[in-house]
Amino acid sequence: MVRRLSRVRHFRPAHQRGPVHDPDPQHLGRENPCGLRAGTNMQELLGRIARLDPSASLGLRVIACFDELIVGNVNTRALLATAAALAGCTAGFRQSVPPRTLRVTPKGEAVQGESPTDPSNLHVASEDGIDVWLERDGAAGPNDALILERLALAVRIRNGRGAREIDNRRHLGILTGRESTPDERLTAASALGLSATGMYRLVVAPLFAVWRNHPAGPEDVIATPFGPVHAIVVPERYPPFGASPCGIGTATPPDSLDRSFRTAMVALRLCRAPKEPQVVADSYGGLIELLADADEHAPHSDADRVEAIAHYAWGMETIDAVVAAQSVREAARLLNIHHSTLQSRIDTITATLGFNPFEGFGRSRLGAAFLLHRLRTSTVLDLPAAAAPGNVAVLGPARHATV
Repeated sequence: MVRRLSRVRHFRPAHQRGPVHDPDPQHLGRENPCGLRAGTNMQELLGRIARLDPSASLGLRVIACFDELIVGNVNTRALLATAAALAGCTAGFRQSVPPRTLRVTPKGEAVQGESPTDPSNLHVASEDGIDVWLERDGAAGPNDALILERLALAVRIRNGRGAREIDNRRHLGILTGRESTPDERLTAASALGLSATGMYRLVVAPLFAVWRNHPAGPEDVIATPFGPVHAIVVPERYPPFGASPCGIGTATPPDSLDRSFRTAMVALRLCRAPKEPQVVADSYGGLIELLADADEHAPHSDADRVEAIAHYAWGMETIDAVVAAQSVREAARLLNIHHSTLQSRIDTITATLGFNPFEGFGRSRLGAAFLLHRLRTSTVLDLPAAAAPGNVAVLGPARHATV
């Protein structure tokens, strides 16, 4: 398993960040997620990123690099310099409101003059007025599309979605923060254009998630104990979208969106690709709210016994079927095994648990313990293993492609 490349301990939540500013354009500033000292230049940063995990493909290092920069809240010029250094050519950015264009070379130097009139295929344009591109002579490089995807995500988050104020990022941090008061959340919701009487949900996904299409709404990167996530506020009834992995929280009024965020995080951590790439909290009813507020690392006798069952090769898939089915025979059909074989497994499960999962509250106890075990062992926020050379998936909300 490739170890997680993000370093959350260096991240400041959105509502605790200072005002957005552009420090020395050839440096990242005094705080950044790689823990680099003030004055560290972009080439040093890229070298540090490259050493994070030598077994990762270049594509995954690109993802990790922008993951680190987004979480560190670096300025737009630093993002462009990173993209330019990774691609080996000038990278550009343009936004419509307020009007601004910036082009940066691989050495981190600003380029004067107008941007190319023909961006060709090395260009990502968004409906909210933010464009990025690479200025390459000749054929596209093998990771150009991936670099553009991650640059587009990073720049849009840095500058706010569409024409929204950059302060929106602080407001989203207040909305999702458990320590915020209901009045503070209502004030933040108003600043984001949310209705005080409306119902909304939080959508969360890792920064390396694969998006087929992207929902509209206030968004930011939020720090969590499990790693940084891309968070978006959507209406209770939202247009269908595709993202993997992705968790969708319960619908709440704006003053309770911290609860939606917590349930969305549980839903995300319950994802099991490709079987369950997207989990909606509503599917688990009130149980997911209990899990969202529970201390999953506290002693839990049933979950501890499920962990013992997990050591059997058939353990987790059998519990999954038993929880979903109404009878032994139905569970056997789900597993495609003879019911007598399943009965033998259930005898082992019953002996280990100390109760019969088909009697009384047994199924409820087993279901809750099973979900808690899945949360304890979730790896959904770990960076995926490196893809085969030449087949790196392009990850991010802007578009989906393969390079």
